[in-house]
Formats: sequence, structure tokens, C-alpha cells
Amino acid sequence: MREGEPLIDWAWIGSHLDDIAFRTVQHVALAGIAVAVGFSIAFALSLWAVRDPRIRPPLTAVAGGLYTIPGLALFAALIPFTGLSVLTVEIPLVLYTQQILVRNIIAGFDAVPHDVLEAADGMGYAPWERLARVELPLAIPLIVTGIRLAAVTTIGLVMIATLLGDAFGGLGLFIKEGIQTFFATKVYVGAVLSVVLAILADVLLVRVERRLTPWATARAQRGDDQLRSGATARA
Repeated sequence: MREGEPLIDWAWIGSHLDDIAFRTVQHVALAGIAVAVGFSIAFALSLWAVRDPRIRPPLTAVAGGLYTIPGLALFAALIPFTGLSVLTVEIPLVLYTQQILVRNIIAGFDAVPHDVLEAADGMGYAPWERLARVELPLAIPLIVTGIRLAAVTTIGLVMIATLLGDAFGGLGLFIKEGIQTFFATKVYVGAVLSVVLAILADVLLVRVERRLTPWATARAQRGDDQLRSGATARA
């Protein structure tokens, strides 16, 4: 921070709202694409692993191994092949989502009671019907939890991409530029907005989960009411 400069220059923020909005949209787009593509791949692989248990150990091992690769190293390794393009950002981000998503999707399907599956088979459901009408609805809570973790993680990882070049955009550019020019306001804008995005993504996905699983919300509410009733009776 320059000597005599305020910690946050509100005048600068007010005069750069368009730039802030543009980079925020860039950040959301980069993270959103990665989570959407990552979920599509992870869901297909997880469903395969659930149907064929032999696939599960190698799948989880590979997904876990990819997650251990340092982000900056993976971004840099792709530049000779994909250049400073969106692919250079999206490929690592998609790979990093696999560990989180695969683990939670498989856990979601594993949590479906076997007697429920047997009842669905006894009712004559075709495999795709059982998946759509029984397995998937019951697995949603853990699946959405995985998406929440992946979204928050990805929003943070997008910040790393800006260290490789300005072409990628996103809120990380503010932090990079702020450090380079000793302008604290840019650093705070980038950092605070990235945290806000992560919180908003988490809150939004929690609401989506509640909309998709109204029975779970009702059951939790009944449990809370029973606990309160029991406490009142003991008092």
C-alpha cells in the first residue's frame, strides 16, 4: 500500500464498477463451466462405478491422484499445448472437481437403502426408471453436497489461473494488479468478491437441494419439533 493511501479507495471502486462487474461475470463463467462439465463427467463415471464395483477402486484412485497435482503446475503444463486459452483454465478445473464429485455421487447412490431398490424392482421398474424415480432422488442430498464443495473450491482455484496471464480474466486479476502496483484496494476487491461468490454459490445450492428434496426438509422439521416437545415435557 502506498504511503498516505487509504486502505480502501471508494472513489476508485465507484469509477470502476463496470470493470468489477465484467471480471466478476468472467469469474462466475469460468467456475460455472468447470463445475457443469465436471459434474457431467463425474456423474457418468460414478454411475458406471456403482453398476460395476470393479471400476470403483481405479476410478477413485485416479480422481484422488489428479487432485494432488499442484494447480499452478498443471495450468502451466498445458500452455504449450492449448496456449493462453479458456481450455488451459477449464481442463485443470474440471479435473480437480472429479475427486469431490465422484466421491459424493458414489456415496449418494450407496446411501439408497437396498430394501427400497428391491421394492422398486418388485414393482417392475426398468433400470432407467429406478434410477430416475428412486435412486437419484434419494441420492440428491449427498450429490448436491459434492456440487457445493466443488463450486466453492473451483471459485478459489480460478484465482490461480490469473497468475499465468491476463487473458484468463476473473477477479484474480485485481489481486495480481494490486500486488504489482501496491494498490490495496484492488487486492481487497478481488479477495472479498471471490469470498462473496463462494458464499452465494453455497447458499444457492442449499436452496436448490431443499427444492429438490422437500421430504428431507419436512422430516428434519418434524425432528426439530419432536426435540422441542421433548425438552418442554422434561421441563
